[in-house]
Amino acid sequence: MQRRSHLKPREQTVVVLGASPKPTRYSYQAVKLLHDRGYDVIPVHPKVSHPKVSRIDRIPVVNHLRRIQGPVHTLTLYLGPARSKAMIADILDLAPGRVILNPGTESHALELALKDARIPFEHACTLVLLRTGQF
Repeated sequence: MQRRSHLKPREQTVVVLGASPKPTRYSYQAVKLLHDRGYDVIPVHPKVSHPKVSRIDRIPVVNHLRRIQGPVHTLTLYLGPARSKAMIADILDLAPGRVILNPGTESHALELALKDARIPFEHACTLVLLRTGQF
């Protein structure tokens, strides 16, 4: 199913929660591909004070969802359920237009909270969605 937005990539802010500075990680690859495709991407990593984590592929990293201003079109999750559980309230406060639960990030508690808040979510791979034109 195609999930095309009426907005152009540069008009969409995409938050990558659990972004990694390691090029072999899928979250790094998502940050890079989103940026290369023209999206306004915001990588989020809790250890932003570490010199290797202050930027990912030249993109400034923030250390907490609460530091993000403005509307977020998509939040793509790269954290396991144990780590994301503590962030549910912040995810709901961010009020993204949708949440992508990448493989391994499925969380019953988060999904229930998203349903209650009427925030759409899907179990998908951000990289696959981007590469197949379904993002």
